[in-house]
Amino acid sequence: MSDPKPNSTPPPPPNPEPQEELVANDDAAIGRALKGSAIAVAVLGLAAAGAFFLLKPKPAPAPVKKTELSAPTTVQSTTVPAPTTPFTDITAAAGIRYQHFNGAYGDKLLPETMGGGAAFLDFDNDQDQDILFVNGAQWPWKTDPSTPKPPSSLILYRNDGRGTFTDVTSGSGLESSFYGMGTAVGDFDNDGLPDLFITGVGGNRLFKNLGQGKFKDVTDSSGVRGLASDWTTGAAWADIDNDGRLDLFVCNYVRWSKEIDLEVGYKLVGVGRAYGPPMNFAGSFPYLYRNNGDGSFTDVSAKSGVQVKNSSTGVPTAKSMAVAPVDLNNDGYIDFVVANDTVQNFVFLNQKDGSFKEVGAVSGIAFDSYGNTRGAMGIDTAWFRNDKSLGITIANFANEMAALYVSQNQPMSFADEAISEGIGPAGRLMLKFGVFFFDYDLDGRLDLLTCNGHLEEEINKVQQSQQYRQSAQLFWNSGFQRSPCFTPVSTPQVGKDLFEPIVGRGSAYGDIDGDGDLDVLLLQVGGKPKLLRNDQKLNHHWLRVKLVGKQSNRDAIGAVATLRVQGQSLARQVMPTRSYLSQSEAILTFGLAASTQIESLSIRWPNGTTQSVPTPPIDQLLVVEER
Repeated sequence: MSDPKPNSTPPPPPNPEPQEELVANDDAAIGRALKGSAIAVAVLGLAAAGAFFLLKPKPAPAPVKKTELSAPTTVQSTTVPAPTTPFTDITAAAGIRYQHFNGAYGDKLLPETMGGGAAFLDFDNDQDQDILFVNGAQWPWKTDPSTPKPPSSLILYRNDGRGTFTDVTSGSGLESSFYGMGTAVGDFDNDGLPDLFITGVGGNRLFKNLGQGKFKDVTDSSGVRGLASDWTTGAAWADIDNDGRLDLFVCNYVRWSKEIDLEVGYKLVGVGRAYGPPMNFAGSFPYLYRNNGDGSFTDVSAKSGVQVKNSSTGVPTAKSMAVAPVDLNNDGYIDFVVANDTVQNFVFLNQKDGSFKEVGAVSGIAFDSYGNTRGAMGIDTAWFRNDKSLGITIANFANEMAALYVSQNQPMSFADEAISEGIGPAGRLMLKFGVFFFDYDLDGRLDLLTCNGHLEEEINKVQQSQQYRQSAQLFWNSGFQRSPCFTPVSTPQVGKDLFEPIVGRGSAYGDIDGDGDLDVLLLQVGGKPKLLRNDQKLNHHWLRVKLVGKQSNRDAIGAVATLRVQGQSLARQVMPTRSYLSQSEAILTFGLAASTQIESLSIRWPNGTTQSVPTPPIDQLLVVEER
């Protein structure tokens, strides 16, 4: 979360753009409000003038030359409108009764702003997508019986295969009460059943899937609880050493306690006590756990190189919200990109010996184009141009553009192309949390969705451009032959349900009704989720692929499937960890548009072996087992 910074001195340039003036004045206002300044009227005028000059958005950098496999000879402006693809809110009709509970009672404690995650997963292996919600809890020091309590911090819904859900939490072994945050889904013991790692405030949980809808808490025997003082956010399963067992990367946010929060004492002028940014909270190291293969894990965080210290103070640098596991340099080993809030993002490059090297700055991913840090929240990665260019998108704070780091023509060299590709300016005002790539119209190109919402309910009183509840944003991928690549989608194309303002946080996607297209789940703080059914009727063809590992890494996390159709290569990675605190389905969806013939399909398994798959028929779920 970014702290707007008040500035002073030089007079503003003549004739500023209206939106730029609004943003600058809003940033100055919130900065003064948080600091609780009481400044004389004459000084306020001078400060406001100087603040406008310094906070006026800088001009976009010169476009970075991009290297594609088959670059167009000319770049044309996007004139093709996004297709009509309605999304319908079916939350109540689908049987979802869950509502997030953040335990807020008036002290304005920072974890209350963060929300809880969710996951699409097939916990019972019946080939449809169930849903797990992660809830908060009542603070242990708050015993007021009038404050409502959630029945459980984990709520599990079973899908009947047609998109209708039944709460099956009772008797599942998941009934528990703790201040939950996010989840990571993965089969850590290779028995073919997805297990659940849950993050939270005050320690984490690991639930082994026993089958038949039953789970067992194995946190203590596994060694992944962490410390009672931890505030853990995002997490991801990935095989860091290619031994066939899933290891675990865990993000910790800041060093937090009720006492620290109250001592920091953020206030808004005219409002009072407020939720503040993390600047005055110390950072916290992430954890990396290596899977021992016997149900236990070894903490290798320190010796693996993922604990970065401030060079001048020696304290933890990280304030981590989310992590994206991906093979950045195509060497067959998983690397990690970590989204950090108000400090530089990390890139941990796998050294193939159990250790990692932090290369965020030299790769171009640590900062924005001007060398500044941002308030990073959710993250996702994808080959969105259907070539070798990898895109890394990061959802950033209000009045900061989302990032779209794209690999260039040198190994481990990325440039932020959010402006030139159309997602930066269009989403700048939003406070962005959840973000992911997905092909919502099944045209073979990956689109982008952000889930948005502010922290402070009364933010509009001090920052006129901001609202507590904000609309999601959907960007249609019109093809990299056009400029910009992404086009904002509006209500006429998808309907009003997707854009209803909410206090948005996590987000996920999955095909809940078996019709081949991807449905969406949006989460919010202190409110009900939105389950949005994709009702597109474009007659586009598709192929869904579920990968099953042989004896190790049974859910094939980290595998990459490449499908070739009409001369283009569509690559998709099995990686449920996407967005913010959440998990999307592990099944891969390939949109084929009007194509009825697939040219080839190949799988690169996590152990580095490649497998060609006989050309499959279209419009089906294909299960591919490792040979």
